Amino acid sequence: MAAGNIVIVGGGLAGATAAKTLRAQGHAGPVILLAAERHHPYLRPPLSKEYLLGKADEGALPVVPVDWYAENGVELRLGAVVTGIDPGARTVTIGDVRRLDYASLLLATGARPRQLPLPGADLEGVGTFRTVDDSRLLRAGLAGGGRNVVMIGSGWIGMELAAAASAYGNSVTLLGLEEVPLAAAVGPELGGFFRALHESHGVRFRLPASAAGIRGRSGRVTGVETDSGEILPADLVIIAVGVVPEVSLAEAAGIELRNGILTDASLRTSAPGICAAGDVANALHPFTGEHHRSEHWSNALNGGKVAAKAMLGLDAALDRVPYFYTDQFDVSMEYSGFPTLAGEPPTIRGSLGGKEFLAFWQRDGRVVAGMSVNWPAAGKPQKFIKELITAKAAVDPHALADPELPLDQLLPAA
Repeated sequence: MAAGNIVIVGGGLAGATAAKTLRAQGHAGPVILLAAERHHPYLRPPLSKEYLLGKADEGALPVVPVDWYAENGVELRLGAVVTGIDPGARTVTIGDVRRLDYASLLLATGARPRQLPLPGADLEGVGTFRTVDDSRLLRAGLAGGGRNVVMIGSGWIGMELAAAASAYGNSVTLLGLEEVPLAAAVGPELGGFFRALHESHGVRFRLPASAAGIRGRSGRVTGVETDSGEILPADLVIIAVGVVPEVSLAEAAGIELRNGILTDASLRTSAPGICAAGDVANALHPFTGEHHRSEHWSNALNGGKVAAKAMLGLDAALDRVPYFYTDQFDVSMEYSGFPTLAGEPPTIRGSLGGKEFLAFWQRDGRVVAGMSVNWPAAGKPQKFIKELITAKAAVDPHALADPELPLDQLLPAA
């Protein structure tokens, strides 16, 4: 790697982890982290979980202590909006005119909430959810309880926010395009499990349904009109219909795109000296031989490490089994694997009704994904699920479902 600046564009988990890894690997040269937000890099999962519910304070959010950057010689520039990249000249432009040279560049620009072109979307009380400021604002709106909350979107974030809103004592209605929430992610049976969980806590569903418009009075939201003509009263409306990878810089620079910034397994892009990591990267995964783009924190964490090593000329590949988790009411769920590979309904071990079970997805007899719900941590379910996936060995579904058969006995003999 040529001497010079290593520049990281993006102040999220991937960018901060990359900076930390560069120093951990002994790199002593200049590292400059450009964060568009004016907050020190922070973790996103608590924003829709512990932090939103008031169970964690501001101290739980930073990726590293705020003093770490100065102590380790990492130049952190907050509020630095990058407006252009010149791969030929190896420069980035900050704001209107300021240019910064780089020897290696990491694009960790993340994603932005998908917007809906709804009449009334600009009313007070209507918002999306992505940042720490969004979480603070929503927590203030929910904390007193007694409000009508309409959630537009039945994915993981929509369901987590609905659970938080209900836990604060608000009346919650959730709209989604699926007939069963989360069905696209985990199938109708397990999506039905999460729906029943929410309904047992008073959350109401309108499925499938979409918002046709948002109504208001004196600039403030009062209701949501559905495509069936129903008017749902609303004091707060959250639009949580997914995110869009932030590829504008890469696109303008001529970097190859495909559902994000296309990279190899080492997170190198089509432009020499430029890597991409986190939500924005569509990386080749050695396990599947296909490209995968993940919007979960473990991908950002591991991707930051891999990109940093790649920029230092070290051998590294993003070969971890994808992982994420969710907490909703009294259910804690962890998931590992490749949902796009799952070709069969899941095999269940345990009891959905008892809220303690494992689910395994297979393709051609091999486990490709697995979920644990409220399963005792001592049993290390995610460890064994990941080992089953990486073993690529056929497993009898009856053995997967048998609660008397220890998980480690499902693994092929060494």
